[in-house]
Amino acid sequence: METSVTTVDVSPTPWTGRLDGDGVAHRRWWQAITAHTPAAANAASRPAVVLGFCSDAGVRRNKGRVGAAAAPAAIRSALGPLAYHLDRDVFDAGDVVVEDDSLEAGQERAGRAISELLDAGNLTVVLGGGHETAFASYLGVAGSDVVKGKRLGVLNLDAHFDLRDEPTPSSGTPFLQMARAEAAAGRELQYAVVGISEPNNTRTLFDTAQRLGVKYLLDERCSPEAVEVFVADFLAGVDVLYLTIDLDVMPASVAPGVSAPAAYGVPLPVISAVCRQVAASGKLLHVDVAELNPEFDIDSRTAKVAARLVNTLLG
Repeated sequence: METSVTTVDVSPTPWTGRLDGDGVAHRRWWQAITAHTPAAANAASRPAVVLGFCSDAGVRRNKGRVGAAAAPAAIRSALGPLAYHLDRDVFDAGDVVVEDDSLEAGQERAGRAISELLDAGNLTVVLGGGHETAFASYLGVAGSDVVKGKRLGVLNLDAHFDLRDEPTPSSGTPFLQMARAEAAAGRELQYAVVGISEPNNTRTLFDTAQRLGVKYLLDERCSPEAVEVFVADFLAGVDVLYLTIDLDVMPASVAPGVSAPAAYGVPLPVISAVCRQVAASGKLLHVDVAELNPEFDIDSRTAKVAARLVNTLLG
């Protein structure tokens, strides 16, 4: 399998999964997904393109548990056997790989790939990677012609603000980096977070969030009704949306394979409902899933959750 995206480091390889038959009624993800090419799209519905961002650099810099570089392969493996009920084509563009500590260069390459795919009319899905994936996604979204003249919203499902003010970018800094980039462009970052854990965010981070006008909902207040209203209010104020899912937003019993497992967390049904709500809004432009660490996963539980959420978002 070869890809047409020039900035990827590793071309996609064939997916695998259970075989029940070759007909459409038997189809699973591994049978439906093919390598991305400019012409390989169904004009009847907006195609989605998957891109892996294989990076541990941001988590390592943030003193977390490394292993997220293996996440794109793990999520693909979990997606492959799922029954394919989507009404759109999905393609694989391969992986951008961050070698050693070359994070900024990898984010730049991934950003160019995302911009290219968005400008071609695709819904882009990035499989991270630590949450440094988010700044790569931002570079791609902000650099796309699709967002010009539109109000961009960034919705983060996460136990953490990731607004650290550090001299070196990491998995803990991407949203402050976004805020500064937006300010430099004469705009204000429209940023909202569902699932913030008060004990896991310092007063400095809360103060930074307040200064930047960040909207957030604490994990203990994430009832289905409260989250639906919160997300609806945020969606009403933007034209296009970038959704980023840090898997540590969910309880450790649901998502054990992350850098920072959650003692409390937001229940999976609530997170899944957000995905359905966002998909139904018609405003979803780009999505990424971050912080899966297969080395600490149990029975691929976290990878399967990630795959289920991706499937929901594209359905």
